[in-house]
Amino acid sequence: MEELYTLEKEVGRGSYGVVFEGHMSKTGQKVAIKRLPCTNPECMELYLQELWAMRATAQNHTNVIALHSCLQQTGPRSLKPLTPGKLPTPLVESVLKGTVVGAQPRQDRKNRQSKTLRRKTCGSRLQDRTNTVQAKATADGPTPLRPSKRPRKGWDHSQDQQDPQAGPLQAGPLPCLALWLVMEYCDGGDLNQYLLSRPPDEQHNHSVVQQLSSAVAFLHHLGIIHRDLKPDNVLVCVTHKGPVVKVADFGLSKMSGAVDDLSRQHFSSTCGSDFYMAPEVWGGVAYTAQADIFSLGVMFWAILERITFVEEGTTQEQLGAYVSRGRWLLPLGEALWENSELQLCIPMRSKRAPPLPPPGPALCRLLMDMLASDPDARPHADQLETRVHQALDLD
Repeated sequence: MEELYTLEKEVGRGSYGVVFEGHMSKTGQKVAIKRLPCTNPECMELYLQELWAMRATAQNHTNVIALHSCLQQTGPRSLKPLTPGKLPTPLVESVLKGTVVGAQPRQDRKNRQSKTLRRKTCGSRLQDRTNTVQAKATADGPTPLRPSKRPRKGWDHSQDQQDPQAGPLQAGPLPCLALWLVMEYCDGGDLNQYLLSRPPDEQHNHSVVQQLSSAVAFLHHLGIIHRDLKPDNVLVCVTHKGPVVKVADFGLSKMSGAVDDLSRQHFSSTCGSDFYMAPEVWGGVAYTAQADIFSLGVMFWAILERITFVEEGTTQEQLGAYVSRGRWLLPLGEALWENSELQLCIPMRSKRAPPLPPPGPALCRLLMDMLASDPDARPHADQLETRVHQALDLD
């Protein structure tokens, strides 16, 4: 592994990890570097799902975020690249056993931490704590992120693994402290940030809708169900020809075994974001890849008409369609689960500024089909891509 990645600054933080802006020192290419701390089996399972899905896409679609490489951190100074096609053994074992592999008993951990504090030096390039990496990148300049090939001179590598008084080393895999995903960098932020920070542009909106339909068709063709499609999980690259969108964040995704017919593969975990979840997901019943089509329908409607909402407890304006109940906004999926005969009003006739031309008849019919309460009535992803093009041409 010859690449050397340098952390520049933190650009995003979520429930599971932190994203840094960085670059490859040899080429100067800007990249996004995501740190996923491996602290519990539940999080590790999500990381493995994300890694597996991103490897499956293999950088083969311009509208799906590309993974350049993945590094496994096994110690404060120990990084190694993961072998393509394989998953890190400690993470797999942790998920299966329900306990973090290689984790030390509490007292041993305290002893080790006290020893580490006494021998801490200024030469450490990568610390365990994300906020330490961030502080160092800010105070001392860019922080090199380097895979280790061998222990440095003068450093007893065995001290990273055990207390000297604990006896001989036990055979087994080293603990995985974190995964570092090196991905392509998107300078336009997420879809909310990009579209809502600019005047409405019908041509750009149509382009975004087409690109998203193409991306989801590609993912479903590979048997990947995203399960959390929303504007926050779509990143934007700004080009002179317009925005290029990238579907990202595959932590809740699932790989289906029935690639030829995703409608045969059923899932039961209730996951996603409230305003984009399909009715069947809201209801806690078994659902298929068609739940992705509903989420995409909510996004399309919001993009085409610039419909926004502010979720309770937040101040962030977001793209998304809904049903009004007095002063309350009800997610479409929840409303349709409560009343499957509910007639949605497309286009949404409400005051908004600045106005956009409403979707034409063909687009309205397509949105109605995508937002059908019956999953079988929604178009499949491969049909959707064709129908989007047809509707835009007709209107």
